[in-house]
Amino acid sequence: MSFTLQKNLKRKLKKFAIVLFGLYVMIGSALYFFQEKILFLPTTLEQDYKYQFNYDFEELFLKTEENVTINALHFKVNNPKGVILYFHGNAGDLSRWGTITEYFSAMNYDVLIMDYRTYGKSVGKLSEQGFYKDAQYCYDYLLKNYSEDKITLYGRSLGTGIASYLASRNNTKQLILETPYYSILDVAEHRFPMLPVKQLLKYHFPTHQYLPNAKCPITIIHGTDDSVVPYSSGKKLSELGLINLNLVTVKGGDHNNLIEFDSYHKTIKTILP
Repeated sequence: MSFTLQKNLKRKLKKFAIVLFGLYVMIGSALYFFQEKILFLPTTLEQDYKYQFNYDFEELFLKTEENVTINALHFKVNNPKGVILYFHGNAGDLSRWGTITEYFSAMNYDVLIMDYRTYGKSVGKLSEQGFYKDAQYCYDYLLKNYSEDKITLYGRSLGTGIASYLASRNNTKQLILETPYYSILDVAEHRFPMLPVKQLLKYHFPTHQYLPNAKCPITIIHGTDDSVVPYSSGKKLSELGLINLNLVTVKGGDHNNLIEFDSYHKTIKTILP
């Protein structure tokens, strides 16, 4: 190869490396600056929107702190077996999630479910500590009418980290986690293995740090074919060595269809008799 060809090849390789590095920086910057838009997918509702469900409910507006108002639904049945404080996933609003939680109303449980800040009719600045503060407020709200041994915490997807946080700081009856993650960092590293996500993430939700401090029974339900939160991430929680934790594996289950499997219904009916 001639000297001129070698020089041209080196120049092209250098330009290619610069382009790759530029793309790497751009993708990393996008992850950092737009991570809230990637992680949180809220839909909003007009403040006068009227919910319609099959079970009786009370609509609540909870002012958890200055400039923050959380919209919540409190489903109430006759002679309830207990109450479920439900934390939903990262997409949608209560018009959808309220319908999903009617599954538990049909089992004769009261349910309290809130929309996170910026979701539905809820307003306030997003932050990880804000999620925790609003969740504890809802828990304390329930304590006015229910004893702790009647409160079940239920987290789904994003909500599993929040529910786990509450379980680590309260004496709830039990904790149910549907499609949970070891941490948001663990999921991010799975999706973006080439990026320094640990340094880029502003939200962590370290479920693995909270569960060892939860004294109540913990049930994890996770599908092997989960395309959003890898089954391996939830399974790592079962490897923490906690004697109060039980992992239920739904073979073939994806992220949003566990309710279509008999093993899900069997598990729920066992722990929510």
